[in-house]
Amino acid sequence: MQTATNPEVAHTIRTGGFETNYHDVGSGDGIPVLLLHGSGAGVSAWANWRGLIPVLAEQRRVIAPDLVGFGYTTLPDPVRFEIFDTWIDQIIALLDGLDVPQVHVVGNSFGGGLALHLAVRHPQRLGRIVLMGAGGVQFDFTPELDALWGYTPSVENMKKIMDIMAYNRSLVTDELAELRYRATARPGAQEAFEQVFPEPRQRWLDAQIVPDADLAAIEHEVLILHGREDRVVPVAASQAMFDLIPNSQLHVFGKCGHWTQIEHAARFQQLVGAFFAEDTAEANKV
Repeated sequence: MQTATNPEVAHTIRTGGFETNYHDVGSGDGIPVLLLHGSGAGVSAWANWRGLIPVLAEQRRVIAPDLVGFGYTTLPDPVRFEIFDTWIDQIIALLDGLDVPQVHVVGNSFGGGLALHLAVRHPQRLGRIVLMGAGGVQFDFTPELDALWGYTPSVENMKKIMDIMAYNRSLVTDELAELRYRATARPGAQEAFEQVFPEPRQRWLDAQIVPDADLAAIEHEVLILHGREDRVVPVAASQAMFDLIPNSQLHVFGKCGHWTQIEHAARFQQLVGAFFAEDTAEANKV
């Protein structure tokens, strides 16, 4: 359960050489949903998904971990990150530890790239897949992404990178910037963040690419969501995925940046909820 003082801290489970902090709420007969957050400074599962978790949890079990290197998951000793091996191993260990054979997944940005790699390497562990502003295909490293991964802690710098994320700048309040900044100022948080994507950074973007043949071989139902004004991951990346993944659908939000789940929260929740509800309807026909 979340602590009274910090809702970002929930359950812990051993996943290899470190402890994963994760949220586990809701219940139901349907396949559980796994939520994978992005790679921004100060990010955590709760910060990314606090609006979606209670909505999905009304119908099914929802599991949202802090990926290692982010949030309140501890670090291995020695610290070493291999894209995407480190996080794939973490997720499989989490699901095995919770005795969950299969999940639907929602992946945001970096988490979307991770979802694609999971679909390629462990297809039987995934049901339906939602990708939101996801990496996983070739595109040039943007100055905006460089600013996100090169963040150094200050309220002003946090406000700058949040301005990059949002089309609607009114969402970037001083209060929210201060909250996210404090997450990056925790002892050890910035040191961990800097070890995930050290310079030169284009190599880490390239390491996320899923070969075209592998994308074309994905048989899962895939819902691809993207903000038309996204300055972090270009909307062309999602178009490329849509062109390659056979059982995919693409929804592009106008007047939306890299924060689809925040800037268009109600529409986002409705689309995702309906997409996952289809699997229950199909199961009931059998």
